[in-house]
Amino acid sequence: MTKEHLNTEFEAARGQLKSFVLRITASVQDTEDIVQDTWIKATDKLDTFKGNSTLRTWIFAIASNLAKDNLRAKRRWTEDVTDICKEAAMSNKAFFQEAMNIRMTSPQGNFEIKEHIAFCFTCIAKSLPLEQQICLLLKEVYDFKVAEIALIIENSEAMVKYYLHTGRSKMINIFEGRCALINKKGTCHQCTELNGIFNPKQNAQEELNKIEMHKAAQSAEKEHLFDLRMQVLKGIDPFESGATELQLAHLEHNRKVMENYLKKNAH
Repeated sequence: MTKEHLNTEFEAARGQLKSFVLRITASVQDTEDIVQDTWIKATDKLDTFKGNSTLRTWIFAIASNLAKDNLRAKRRWTEDVTDICKEAAMSNKAFFQEAMNIRMTSPQGNFEIKEHIAFCFTCIAKSLPLEQQICLLLKEVYDFKVAEIALIIENSEAMVKYYLHTGRSKMINIFEGRCALINKKGTCHQCTELNGIFNPKQNAQEELNKIEMHKAAQSAEKEHLFDLRMQVLKGIDPFESGATELQLAHLEHNRKVMENYLKKNAH
């Protein structure tokens, strides 16, 4: 294995690696640092790669370990993160002024409901135990097989299957009760509310009807709706889209709000 080969494989994986780390940490700065540290460590430890997995799997294993080290001492977010952050945003005029400025001036400042679906998943998934969150992302969004995930998290395939089952079940239950696109009585209507704020001339229902998940919401099983949500995530690179700047600013807002909230409510 040569450094040139590693460089080629790393660059091919960089986009997915960055989005994976961002969805774990919810921090652009931490993501940049971890991806850079992953490259450095992979280069330094290249002679330890024995070919027992693909190079992509090995690179994701390094990044996962670095992300876990970064998050180990931090408390997990709460399931009602969207409510907490919405309340904070509504009382923060500066946040909405900044967001509206991004919306009006940035080529990556669009608001799209499908982007918010992915954003919402990132925030709520941070309420899962870290191992469940990592396994769920690796399997459902980045298409790693169970055996590969076992290598990445350095655990048994049986435990990976357990983490996937419990993590998936918990997220399905959270979204069933909270997502307005599925449960019309749900408490979270942020997709349509935010669409109204940022796209006042756009018909939210027309936009919703473009999303397969919404069209299937009245008849599909919960499992299928979750799979459709994962398809939305797969189709979005949070660093490379027409909504990148707006959504990353929103994510940074939520990260700060949750850090303050958890610190205030620490026992």
